[in-house]
Amino acid sequence: MANPKSLLGFLLISVSLLVLVKSRKHVAMFVFGDSLYDPGNNNNLNVSIIHKADYWPYGETFFHYATGRFCDGRLIPDFIATYAELPIWKPYLDADADLNNFTNGANFAAGGAGALPQTDAGSVNLTQQLSFFKEVANKLRVEVGEVEAKEMLMEAIYLNSIGGDDYADILQNYPNITQSQKQYFVKMVIDILIHVIKEIYEMGGRKFVFQNVGPMGCLPISKQENELSSEECDEQLQSIVQLHNIELPKAVEALETQLQGFEYALFDYYTSLYDIIQNPSNYGLRVADVACCGNGTNRATDCGIEAYELCSNASEYVFFDGSHPGDATNLLLAQLLWNGNSTTVIPRNLKDLYDLQITTNNGSDHLVAFI
Repeated sequence: MANPKSLLGFLLISVSLLVLVKSRKHVAMFVFGDSLYDPGNNNNLNVSIIHKADYWPYGETFFHYATGRFCDGRLIPDFIATYAELPIWKPYLDADADLNNFTNGANFAAGGAGALPQTDAGSVNLTQQLSFFKEVANKLRVEVGEVEAKEMLMEAIYLNSIGGDDYADILQNYPNITQSQKQYFVKMVIDILIHVIKEIYEMGGRKFVFQNVGPMGCLPISKQENELSSEECDEQLQSIVQLHNIELPKAVEALETQLQGFEYALFDYYTSLYDIIQNPSNYGLRVADVACCGNGTNRATDCGIEAYELCSNASEYVFFDGSHPGDATNLLLAQLLWNGNSTTVIPRNLKDLYDLQITTNNGSDHLVAFI
């Protein structure tokens, strides 16, 4: 027969855990980045049609209309929003967005965006995205009050993907770039990213998610432009991306020692996507070197423009267009970011970071892990 005291203790613990879980506070999310994260902000920019995705067949498999996402369906932040019980993202720059309600966060990402101001000048670079966030933070203070806004910003997740467009632009402008020049530009990109993170930290942000730069030299667009075989990658582009991905963890670890209460998840997007490209059948996919939609040998350009070709089943393809993963691939990547192990995301996955509650006590930050 069970010991009554033990049974009572178990019930008390169970009730306490239920209260703890139910008392988990709403966690907002703020998204910064490029076309991998853009939910349609580029729809509202005066840029070329090739820098927009607001026309068919973009959006064909999930939304069934073009939202402005460079994908047949959802992006990684869309899946993450679902996991975090947030509404699917609307563009921050969308005239129809509720600009007076940011309690769920906001998505500032824009196609072509870089950390460097000279990267795709018609887009919204990372520093400009930071200025949008500052506007949102001020509106939150008006909307919910100073104390609640501070707490919300401290509990929020700050998700970012930046750098890929910087390096593509640099190599286009400097085709004979030296190793020392690569190191110089990588330092510039990371320095700007770290400056933006520090600015968000000063405004209350504590929980940051970093996605490193993907294997850009292995994209269909790189294969097509350089007339590479299905197994080959553009090594020049690969090398500067890899340099970025070596330096990024060092910079983030330095922040951890400098900023009290700074917590993060670093997603190895490069290795995760590279493995999918190399072994698509292991992930339920079939084609990795040719895009589902576009023109050319690898269907890597002009998806939806002129006489493009479109595959019959996008869920079989790693890439929807020449530069961007499809809905099926983004789901795989989002799952790795959300609850992957230490081989794909360090020092914790996004779910564990989400489940950390930061509270304040006499100005100090404290973390509580929810069970």
